[in-house]
Amino acid sequence: MSSVLQPAVTEEHPPTAAKYRPVSSHLAIAPPVSVVIPAMNEAENLPYVFKTLPDWIHEVVLVDGNSTDGTVEVARELWPEVKVVEQRGKGKGDALITGFQACTGDIIVMVDADGSADGGEILSYVSALVSGADFAKGSRFANGGGTDDMTFIRKMGNWALCTVVNRKFGARYTDLCYGYNAFWRHCLDKIDLDCTGFEVETLMNIRVVKAGLKVQEIPSHEYLRIHGTSNLRAVRDGLRVLRVILQERSNRRALRRRSAQSPMLDAVRGEAR
Repeated sequence: MSSVLQPAVTEEHPPTAAKYRPVSSHLAIAPPVSVVIPAMNEAENLPYVFKTLPDWIHEVVLVDGNSTDGTVEVARELWPEVKVVEQRGKGKGDALITGFQACTGDIIVMVDADGSADGGEILSYVSALVSGADFAKGSRFANGGGTDDMTFIRKMGNWALCTVVNRKFGARYTDLCYGYNAFWRHCLDKIDLDCTGFEVETLMNIRVVKAGLKVQEIPSHEYLRIHGTSNLRAVRDGLRVLRVILQERSNRRALRRRSAQSPMLDAVRGEAR
């Protein structure tokens, strides 16, 4: 399985009254919502994850990273219609890309499988998207957000990396390395994901800004992982995030140089002479 996301193929389906589904007492939506959950040996956590998912979502796509603890069986018991996709590569980025390719909904929501995210917040993400945003970005540090699962060192690292991205790419983020996000499926055509690790979230955040997409931050509370230990390594993965930032900055400069050296511009310069 390649870790490069191909452009999404979107179809136009004019919404009809029959397609609208109530998602709250004051909101009904037409677009189907897919929830992608990358998981590897998360059988003990899935009951907490699935319990909070709203019943109006269109589909749940579980990307299984070769689990040996019955993760797939538990998922099917909890959500009989779950779409299970086998991950052939490695890493969170690869898992998400695999899941995105399997989605059929117009809106895609990313949710971690460790029980740290409240599925009830999906309503806030979807509300932002149907109100005009292209990308709804979860933030633990926006007003109303919070986290129970970050050390002081990780908070400082996240703040520093977020500051660099804001200054270098003109973003206005309050959080950078958070995996609870939602977006319209057509956004995949513009961000061309091509990384395999935890840095995938940073790459998405940078590329949606570079693509000029409308981003709205959603206050989100991150809870402690319920069972097991995370594969995240602060120093190792922090360096990978920094590498992505530098690469994206270099790519932006290279694109500017190519634009400045384009044949059309050279022709204009020749006429000026």
